[in-house]
Amino acid sequence: MTGVPASAAGGSSGARRTGGSTEGGAAGRGGKIAAAAVNQASVWNVANLLTMLRLLLVPAFVALMLGNGGYDPAWRSFAWAAFAIAMITDLFDGHLARTYNLVTDFGKIADPIADKTIMGAALICLSSLGDLPWWVTAVILGRELGITVLRFVVIRYGVIPASRGGKLKTLTQGVAVGMYVLALTGPLATLRFWVMAAAVVLTVATGLDYVKQAIVLRRRGIAERRAALKETEV
Repeated sequence: MTGVPASAAGGSSGARRTGGSTEGGAAGRGGKIAAAAVNQASVWNVANLLTMLRLLLVPAFVALMLGNGGYDPAWRSFAWAAFAIAMITDLFDGHLARTYNLVTDFGKIADPIADKTIMGAALICLSSLGDLPWWVTAVILGRELGITVLRFVVIRYGVIPASRGGKLKTLTQGVAVGMYVLALTGPLATLRFWVMAAAVVLTVATGLDYVKQAIVLRRRGIAERRAALKETEV
């Protein structure tokens, strides 16, 4: 019997190897394309959609708040509904993102922007209508913007975690602003004053606590870097 030439056999196996590597390469490229498609699609998850909804509610809230001169109880009730929906979605989107691994770069950026935008819009509207002193708006917005900047400044050393006080502050602010959005009178109007006072106190107190945490975090980070440099020198 005539044997199969070695070159032919080698060529056949080489073809198989080449074919296998080609198929493997195609599969690898296909996997990367599929992974990229999944990553792109993940931006449109439910947590991010809630954040987008909150951003879209901002102009709607302002229009309702200032509708018919800004003092119509009916228009203010609709504005309160928009504000309440925004606050409720704020409670759920972060929880959903963390629970179901839906955290994205878009969500990390858009979520705090949406939070501060709806709160800022409400405070500015209330102050412009004369329902809330401007100094209250300045304290709350100044604290929020200041802490956001502070987080970015010290992020090289670590992340400042959200505290229980911070969460209580957010809840109290939402309740207080919501009560001011509604055209309340009598005892409820008096109650909203004290709720807002509590919100301002929590705003200042938690702000100072975050500053303290940032200072400690920065000092610790600098000390760790110096220690690491000394080890490399030795």
